[in-house]
Amino acid sequence: MKITVLGAGGGEVTGSCYLVESSQSRLLVDCGLFQGTEGAGGLNRPPLGEDASTLDAVVLTHAHLDHVGRLPLLERTGFTGPIFATPATIEMAGLILRDAAKIQAQDAERRNHLHPDEPPVEPLYTLEEAEAILRQLRPVPYDEPVPVAPGIRACFAEAGHMLGSTSIKLFVADGGIERKVVFSGDLGPKGAPILRDYDTFSETDAVFLESTYGDRDHRPYDETVAQFIEIVKQGVAKKARILVPTFAVGRAQMLTLLLASIFRRKIIPPFPVFLDSPMAIEASRIYARHEELFDDDMVAYLKEGPLDKDLATMTMSASADDSKRINTCPGPCFIMAGAGMCTAGRILHHLRHNLSNPNTHVIIVGYQARGSLGRRLVDGVKQVTIFGEPIAVRAQVHTLGGFSAHAGQTDLLKWFETIAPVKPRVFLTHGENGPRKVLAELITERYGISPVLPELGQVIEF
Repeated sequence: MKITVLGAGGGEVTGSCYLVESSQSRLLVDCGLFQGTEGAGGLNRPPLGEDASTLDAVVLTHAHLDHVGRLPLLERTGFTGPIFATPATIEMAGLILRDAAKIQAQDAERRNHLHPDEPPVEPLYTLEEAEAILRQLRPVPYDEPVPVAPGIRACFAEAGHMLGSTSIKLFVADGGIERKVVFSGDLGPKGAPILRDYDTFSETDAVFLESTYGDRDHRPYDETVAQFIEIVKQGVAKKARILVPTFAVGRAQMLTLLLASIFRRKIIPPFPVFLDSPMAIEASRIYARHEELFDDDMVAYLKEGPLDKDLATMTMSASADDSKRINTCPGPCFIMAGAGMCTAGRILHHLRHNLSNPNTHVIIVGYQARGSLGRRLVDGVKQVTIFGEPIAVRAQVHTLGGFSAHAGQTDLLKWFETIAPVKPRVFLTHGENGPRKVLAELITERYGISPVLPELGQVIEF
């Protein structure tokens, strides 16, 4: 048995993908897109080369683009097997992959229009290829081992990161021996709103643990909410535009709930709010269909009264014309738009029109990958380029790490401590080198286990 790290290794946070091989089977855990990094386009190629026909199956931890975004490349290169995921992940994967295909087509068209004398750029994959791979998705239950490939069973446990997210435990029978390998996927912080907290595993031979925030904890959620409320109060008092680059799945729903709660408790009088993202609008509908995944607090909140009543001033901006009309709305207003790292989507138009205004507030509420526009704003640059146009950054930029959908250092260690007693082999991935080195040192110090920090393309043998 061997496992090859085909993404999220070598200090790279995105592109999660692992190839698990036994004498009977070849299986992928996730097949994600590389995002943000300069030159990521060179990494976004078929993970198994030009022939994926020998691949038996894929299992998905969750539906974020950096975990599912290269799936259509498998279909193009001959993969015809099943892709296993929870029902909510299947719905979200459809939403996310269709959106990714459309954005890639639009970006290629814009690039070719701006540079007609250069060789034309092709999208990574087409909408038709995305639709084809989606037909291969198969639903699985939580907490029940199911056969996914010859000699391999998989058990999916709640990860608390996004709707439908899981950690996966593989049971791999090979040569008369059954080995157990756990992939944490992306873990959510304990106590976050809407979703249940993560579940853990116990016995395993090896674990691949994410380390995005392995070097620090987030600001406590309650403190972050208080800071958020203060920023919004300031913006409302100054009749400002408040721009929030928003991940359509997870962050948009959390912010919507937070605003509803603020209005319900009369902390701030209702004012215009725009959800300027067709994808986030549809994701919210998917959330509404999966109340079985909500935590007790969310269930209780909905029993007290409907969200729609609290959000009477919210506008769902589905069409491009709806989005353009936001520019005519005087402040104060609160605009949530994708993409969450400011790498594409409608947020770019809002930033282009408003970044140079010192009365504008930009609230960064999620992880910003290296090389992304969002990361440059967090780093305090004074000028950015949007659609080829230099834009001065005079807006007030706020970073609220306490809204992260990723577990911080303490929660990562809490998840790991139920596995630690069996002294498994530990591989830290899905983290920049600084955070994963710090987490590795803590695991060695506390549990006497020396984690491996695998490089991209590294082969791990068992």
